[in-house]
Amino acid sequence: MAEKLDRYDQMILDILQKNGRISNQELAEAIKLSPSPCLRRVRQMEEDGLIDGYVALLNAKKLGLSLMAFIGISMDRHTPERFEKLESTLAGYPEVLECHLITGQDADYLLKVIVRDMDSYQQFLLNKLTRIEGVTGVHTSFVMKSPINSTALPVV
Repeated sequence: MAEKLDRYDQMILDILQKNGRISNQELAEAIKLSPSPCLRRVRQMEEDGLIDGYVALLNAKKLGLSLMAFIGISMDRHTPERFEKLESTLAGYPEVLECHLITGQDADYLLKVIVRDMDSYQQFLLNKLTRIEGVTGVHTSFVMKSPINSTALPVV
């Protein structure tokens, strides 16, 4: 599908990733296209699934969420059932921002987690994460600084 994207589609996607609240009129002006074809392109990309949705990006610090961590999780068995159980359990934890099944490390999964502070992390670790059946190891790296933090994908 990416090969079907022309320069207008690429510009639309790039702009929408930076400002999902931009009006169609402003978007059309930014890419030098009239509003009707611009809107048709956006709607088509939504229908095609290129645009999954629109979100508001919140300020974690202002919400009191100041501790971010990457957590490697090791599992006792590598079975689809074990992985499905872990993934469905993690999906119910609002602290988990991302969950990735990985290779090349001692861990099976890599999580990106955000909590208020170290006490909150300890509660998350002891009362949630380590209680999931099959979890045999947890290795945590705490984020000290995030000089690059983007949600935008390279489309142009």
